[in-house]
Amino acid sequence: MARAGEPAPRRLEGRVALVFGAGSIGDGWGNGKAAAVAYARHGAKVVAVDLHQAAAHATREVIAVQGDEAIAVAADVTNRAHVERAVAAAIETYGRIDILHNNVGITSQGGPVETTEDMWDRVMTVNVKSMFLTCKAVLPVMEAQGNGAIVNIGALGGVRWTGYAYCAYAASKGAVNSFTQSVALQYASRGIRANCILPGVMDTPHIYQQISGFYKSAQEMVDARNRLSPTGRMGDGWDVANAAVFLASDEARYINGVELLVDGGMHARCN
Repeated sequence: MARAGEPAPRRLEGRVALVFGAGSIGDGWGNGKAAAVAYARHGAKVVAVDLHQAAAHATREVIAVQGDEAIAVAADVTNRAHVERAVAAAIETYGRIDILHNNVGITSQGGPVETTEDMWDRVMTVNVKSMFLTCKAVLPVMEAQGNGAIVNIGALGGVRWTGYAYCAYAASKGAVNSFTQSVALQYASRGIRANCILPGVMDTPHIYQQISGFYKSAQEMVDARNRLSPTGRMGDGWDVANAAVFLASDEARYINGVELLVDGGMHARCN
């Protein structure tokens, strides 16, 4: 730990972080954007990947302004060729991949009756298949290196009811937990760790586009979500980013296959 007046330690110096979902929907700090910038602040060179080139570029610009290094890549994580192209860009530019961060995800409102079959398939493809594709492409690189850390972003909704009916999303995030644990155990003896972060109610640009339909106004949504947390407030993208830096660092070298809840204690609540 740094003493008062000393700069914070750069836990990830010399490493390369490949961040899928590194952009942000609209203004503000999404989980992926904050994680990409946090990795860079701790010394990692970042490959910022997003479906939208402009969003990836915006994250790269933030990293460059703070004096760190990154490249921006546009890719659809549900497309294997796109994923492989992003991995190739990371290897071509930096020669290795030490951290794989999977942040891409979408929500879908409704239970089994309200959810269409097409939407169910879409949520599973974006939230689960994307991680399968990125791990499929990156694990051989990490295995050849003899080390690596995978950080998958799940959700509290994958382990308990959070007050919203979105069965496809909940099921997909439960699958992310099992997938992560499977990878963690298979590759533990090869120097590769895989862990999940499970955010609770978070105040990010994402919620204003995908959950606001439950409410009459954005403020009503914010007030309701704040009440859901035992702390009386939502978390934000930086809470997730700080957890990601820890899990990717050597300080977490013996932490593998866990589901790290970043939710203000909401998981322990009965209501």
